[in-house]
Amino acid sequence: MSSKRPKLHKHKRIVIKIGSNVIASRDQGLNEKRLSAIAEEVSSLRKAGHEILLVSSGSVLCGTEKLGLSSPPKTIPMKQAAAAVGQSRLMWAYERLFETHEIKVAQILLTHDGLTDRKRFINARNTLITLLEHQVLPVINENDTVTVDEIKLGDNDNLAAQVAHLVDASLLVAFSDVDGLYTADPRAHPEAKLISIVETVTDEIVAMAGGSSKAGGTGGMQTKVKMAADVAAYGVTTLVINGMRPDLIKQAFEGLAVGTLFLPQAVRLSSKKQWIAYSLKMKGSIVLDQGAVKAVMQKGRSLLPSGIHSIEGKFGVGDAIRCLSPEGKEIARGLTNYNAFEMMKIKGNHSSEIEAILGYKGADEVIHRDNLVVLNGTV
Repeated sequence: MSSKRPKLHKHKRIVIKIGSNVIASRDQGLNEKRLSAIAEEVSSLRKAGHEILLVSSGSVLCGTEKLGLSSPPKTIPMKQAAAAVGQSRLMWAYERLFETHEIKVAQILLTHDGLTDRKRFINARNTLITLLEHQVLPVINENDTVTVDEIKLGDNDNLAAQVAHLVDASLLVAFSDVDGLYTADPRAHPEAKLISIVETVTDEIVAMAGGSSKAGGTGGMQTKVKMAADVAAYGVTTLVINGMRPDLIKQAFEGLAVGTLFLPQAVRLSSKKQWIAYSLKMKGSIVLDQGAVKAVMQKGRSLLPSGIHSIEGKFGVGDAIRCLSPEGKEIARGLTNYNAFEMMKIKGNHSSEIEAILGYKGADEVIHRDNLVVLNGTV
């Protein structure tokens, strides 16, 4: 951690993530006064030459209020119904409020399966870039009305990270309902101090983060720290600020130390490796021996069958899987050249023995280094 914060005005393409609790509540629905202030802030950034994409939560809370529900919906069909009602309400508000600033908006709804396929990933990217080229403000949300557990992105912090990757943004701003990352939960520990800048997300930093601070939101500081760590690998800076307080983003761009700033990694992942590490659903895990861990993490080698100790899960050729150390810590992710059944047979054996064991050989490597991502660095 450091006290010196870099200037933010150099960032041209910016993703702004707006949390549910910032702009809506179960009892009162959409907070148009706060949304209007955000529209003003976004307009100012665009006039200064920045390209902005909004990732906005709030559809379920808006729908909950609109439907007159006495408590937040708990079943998936009810949540989807609330999202369907609330999403149109949310977009209509964005349409009206940004129109006063002569800004056109476009609704983009994404699901995880739209990003795991490389062609769909590129198509989504092209759509968003085209909107920016035509001075249109994309307002992005997860497609809650059709999302099920198998394709759910999880929360809009994760979605914001995916969008930053999609469009090669250099800055991600998260509007939260807290001031930033504290040394401890400030609600339970009044003496806790706000952390101004984080150079690297360590286990200590993760331990400082808690859960969601209010009912209605699916993310909390824990997911924001993960989001910051994910996009840092792609060279993206993250700023977490209190979205309930006006003008903080303006103050941040003026150089004031508001919120918590997470710095990017010095070495940036390629787009393909970022996609492997953070866009794909992991289908299984393999535990490596210590020699394989060293070869992958320190020497940038491909993963060979001789270095595999055990296999977990069911996965096919080309699926994304986790690579674990003997202690169970995830150290890498990659696309496998063999399915789980084949890997069970060849684990612990040399590549020269694969054909004799299986009767064929797809590749010498279980995961080639071009399809392997070390999570605390690059290979």
